[in-house]
Amino acid sequence: MRKLKNRELNRLSIEEFKKADKLPLTVVLDNVRSLNNVGSVFRTSDALKVEQILLCGITATPPHNDIHKTALGAEDAVEWIYEEDTLLAIQKLKEEGYTVCSIEQVENSISLPDFKVEVGKKYALILGNEVKGVQQKVVNNSDVCIEIPQFGTKHSFNVSVTAGIVLWEMFRKIVG
Repeated sequence: MRKLKNRELNRLSIEEFKKADKLPLTVVLDNVRSLNNVGSVFRTSDALKVEQILLCGITATPPHNDIHKTALGAEDAVEWIYEEDTLLAIQKLKEEGYTVCSIEQVENSISLPDFKVEVGKKYALILGNEVKGVQQKVVNNSDVCIEIPQFGTKHSFNVSVTAGIVLWEMFRKIVG
């Protein structure tokens, strides 16, 4: 087997990406402090044609070298908005018809494999701070909380890994 060269992958240009149909998904980063994690979420969001990313609270915004280091230019393709207050951001999303889903370990959470996606619905996926997770007040204002099953000694995944797992699963469920 031969590795494909970049030109053989037929990737979209930034202009083509901006015009392309997107998944009805918005990623909300709630006080994510690592710029490398932010960049990784941009790159994953680009790969899966996510509609937009909301960067909230202390979450850094492009342009920044440490975001670019892991985003590799995806920060120029994926639409993003900065919102100081995550709670205000999700209230706006709800007004726009999004189902707000916190990715968090809470009582009565839905396991990611069991989460049912409804065709035609728009989803906002909230990913939280590397230490504290999604703020409780944001969890309280979410429509649903989704949890990734885990079986080891650690209580959580890195936020960029969580983004990859959840976005891939949502992509798979939406696209079929």
